Amino acid sequence: MASNEWVGDVDLLKHIHLFSLCCSADTDVLSVCQESQRNLEAQIEALLNVEKQMRLAGDVAGTKKAVCDILQLCFEAKAWKTLNDQIMLLSKRRGQLKQAVTAMVQQAMQYIDQTPDLDTRIDLIKTLNNVSAGKIYVEIERARLIKKLAKIKEEQGLIDEAADLMQEIAVETFGAMAKTEKIAFILEQVRLCLDRQDYVRAQILSRKISPRVFDVDPSKEKKKPKEGDAVVEEAPADIPSLPELKRIYYELMIRYYKHHNDYLEICRCYKAIYEIPSVREDSGQWIPILRKICWYLALAPHDPMQSSLLNATLEDKNLSEIPKFKSLLKQLVTMEVIQWTTLWNEFKDEFDNEKNLLGGPLGDKAAEDLRQRIIEHNILVVSKYYSRITLKRLADLLCLSVQEAEKHLSDMVVSKALVSKIDRPAGVVCFQVVKDSNEILNSWAMNLEKLLDLVEKSCHQIHKETMVHKAALKV
Repeated sequence: MASNEWVGDVDLLKHIHLFSLCCSADTDVLSVCQESQRNLEAQIEALLNVEKQMRLAGDVAGTKKAVCDILQLCFEAKAWKTLNDQIMLLSKRRGQLKQAVTAMVQQAMQYIDQTPDLDTRIDLIKTLNNVSAGKIYVEIERARLIKKLAKIKEEQGLIDEAADLMQEIAVETFGAMAKTEKIAFILEQVRLCLDRQDYVRAQILSRKISPRVFDVDPSKEKKKPKEGDAVVEEAPADIPSLPELKRIYYELMIRYYKHHNDYLEICRCYKAIYEIPSVREDSGQWIPILRKICWYLALAPHDPMQSSLLNATLEDKNLSEIPKFKSLLKQLVTMEVIQWTTLWNEFKDEFDNEKNLLGGPLGDKAAEDLRQRIIEHNILVVSKYYSRITLKRLADLLCLSVQEAEKHLSDMVVSKALVSKIDRPAGVVCFQVVKDSNEILNSWAMNLEKLLDLVEKSCHQIHKETMVHKAALKV
């Protein structure tokens, strides 16, 4: 019994010894941490004194070095809270030099991607954002910080907050920012507005970019800046090139115009993407885009611009690679009635296949709108061949009921796509335009002028023949 008690006492002594060792180890670690903290504070204090002397002496290089050394010390010690505190402290010192603040912000931005966790990263970005707020000499750095913070918010699913953050910055006024970086920033603003379905603001922001800016040849040598001109910074490596930005811009505009079902503008956007050299060189890219151009030309309401684009697309040699779509466009320019059932049976599979290609499906209303465009085309064809036609005959040509034919015809007249009058009691449609007295007199005058010209030409020809024959008889 006594031996068992002794064994228990030994175990207890072992536990006590281990506990004492742990406590001593913790004490050593704590003391080391405290010692390193004291050393860091002492080093920072010494550098702060140096920074003060340099700042008061107006030594730009010395002040910048002292400020950067303080930040480097905090970074190497992984003292992130101290780093934030020192950034705020240094930026608020009396008479702080602009160059020192710029160097401090630029150096601290390099530490953002090396932060241990997301909260630390956000705190550092917010600190730098507060320091750079309202200072023109670090406006570019502030824009980049806001972009980083907005990306973090977007990854967290806070689209509205990200969009609000980006809208605070107006980069179009930044003279020192590279053109490609400005465009990329504005495109990011537009994308976030489209993601939050704020289409009005997206349109306003998109107008800050002129499409002509994408037509500038980047291969031309840059002009050397004259003395006194603002120095433009180089764009960061992650900023896309001008042709890539052009594609991004028009893809965003396609998203905007799809919301309003503006088919002609969507077609023009695809046409602009189609003209990019890198797209024209790759058949895997331009064939789906050319298909989209053909579809949206067919879906767009008939007007002069649509007609011009339609004829220009038909002249494209690449269209022979997709003969079905070439025949579709030819049917639209040929003044013949198109049978909707036959056309839909021929192109239904192609229509359904668009959702698997670049740009996605054409939209929920696309099939209905395509049928509407075919009906409008047929009415225009009938108006070219007939001056007067019965409603029943018109309905038969359009493969519609009399009520549907009358409705579509009325809609075209209201939209001023066609001039027509309907005599409903008689059931007759008249496509003739009623002319007033002045127009009739002018047409008569023009006809008489043409007739007199023909008579005069005939007299000249008769006189010429007479002279030729007289000369032959004399010989």
